[in-house]
Amino acid sequence: MKVLIMGLPGSGKTTFAEKLHKALINSAWFNADKIREMTNDWDFSDEGRTRQSKRMRNLADFESENSRWAICDFVCPTRETRKNFDADITIWMDTIDQGRFEDTNKLFQKPENIEYRITDWDKINIDEIVLDLFGQRNFIHSNVHAGDVPKRMPAKVYNYMKSE
Repeated sequence: MKVLIMGLPGSGKTTFAEKLHKALINSAWFNADKIREMTNDWDFSDEGRTRQSKRMRNLADFESENSRWAICDFVCPTRETRKNFDADITIWMDTIDQGRFEDTNKLFQKPENIEYRITDWDKINIDEIVLDLFGQRNFIHSNVHAGDVPKRMPAKVYNYMKSE
């Protein structure tokens, strides 16, 4: 099962991914900055972003094929990069209006197909989110294999904290 945690730089993707990784014991976590560092690929052109989304997909596919949760946090700013990654679950960290990089702000496209939208960072409870997403408490702090979950989640958008 591939989980994409996406959003603008500075929105809390990495912090959220780390907490989710700890909540899902049978999981692997891939941070885009660490992967770019390992591959020495700091190209943020359209081609570089496409290459990174495919690289992240390959890592996540390997984990998913081996019955592990693959948690990936990266900006994934365009429809194309999100399509390339092909997440089973997409969590949008919609906690800020502008990131720290103007070029990324300009090309960022709000996602259309997401399972979860986080708008209030201060009130996140990972266990509640995992329970809400999967509908069973046995996914929390357990050794449930990713292959035990249906491949596609319902196309329902959750607002953890509704901004009104």
